[in-house]
Amino acid sequence: MTTRERGALGGGSGQRRTTRRTARRTTRHTAHHAAHRTTRLAAVSFAALSLTASGCVVVHGEREVLPAATRAQAAQALRDFTAAYNKADEAYDSSLDAAHVTGALADIDGARLKAGHLNSPDGNASHTPLTLTDATYTIPAKAGWPRWFLADAKGNKGGDLRWLLVFTRDSLDRPWQAAYLTLVAPGKVPEFKKDKDGWAEAVPAAATALAVPPQDLSKDYATYLQQGGDGFASGAHTDGWRAQRAKAASRPGLATQYIDEPLTDGDYAPLALRTADGGACVFFTTRYFAKQTAAAGTTVPAPGDSVRALAKGDIKQSLTMTFVSNEIALDPAKGAADPKVTVLGRIEGLTAAEGS
Repeated sequence: MTTRERGALGGGSGQRRTTRRTARRTTRHTAHHAAHRTTRLAAVSFAALSLTASGCVVVHGEREVLPAATRAQAAQALRDFTAAYNKADEAYDSSLDAAHVTGALADIDGARLKAGHLNSPDGNASHTPLTLTDATYTIPAKAGWPRWFLADAKGNKGGDLRWLLVFTRDSLDRPWQAAYLTLVAPGKVPEFKKDKDGWAEAVPAAATALAVPPQDLSKDYATYLQQGGDGFASGAHTDGWRAQRAKAASRPGLATQYIDEPLTDGDYAPLALRTADGGACVFFTTRYFAKQTAAAGTTVPAPGDSVRALAKGDIKQSLTMTFVSNEIALDPAKGAADPKVTVLGRIEGLTAAEGS
């Protein structure tokens, strides 16, 4: 993660529930709604209505291929997130935006706010409100839950990098929550495949017509960071990051070990959109541990305030830090001229630490 990416975040978990929402109406109400079909886009975009033998209307949003949200709803979700994020950042209080984040972003944001509160109980004296403008929305049409969409906006932090936020929700009675946040250079955001109405295509996690099925990307990336290989294109978040780790691994009096793990279940599930070239843009999560061990008779370098705030135990000869990282990658179609996966961006955050 670059310095600009860390600065954009201002430093430095939710559980997904899949529910079925069933709405019942009388036949009289069904006729009334049919007469006002054009005013019901928000409701119909999440639920297909079918008339049962009993004369009741039943929601079948889990069966019908429908846009995940209207564009107005997507815009409102982004505004709600930004407002909650700013309140939480100013107060260093994770409860103020907990309803608007989930998955990797909830882990990263929650730990950052916790450390901030422990170090500055009166709040964030250097708070600068986040503003997101020039937003566009890529909304896939799909069946089943979760519903999700991508917001692409310009932030007032992070220089000219574009803020890419993936919002998800598990049912109609749940709020939209930001699960992924990555920062990508302008011009690097891929072109997405869209139908005649402007809706995007969600790619299943198990899709095999790609260089790597989205569900395997977290595991493959974690393996690559540990062992290397030729499955990922050269870049800051691939061989560049491995080189940084190799340089930091052995210094006079201090050794650093890295262990990478995939995160794929529940709120960490990968989400993918079809790109115009037939590949996919995949958002996924990994976790890694960095363990520093000092030579006998010495101690590890004094950690920063955020590390000390989140650390358990006495930091003397060793320090193990846990980071959650969310990535965006371009996954080529199987048979593409260049089959390597390109990692476009990565945001990480310290979530725990332990000393001994």
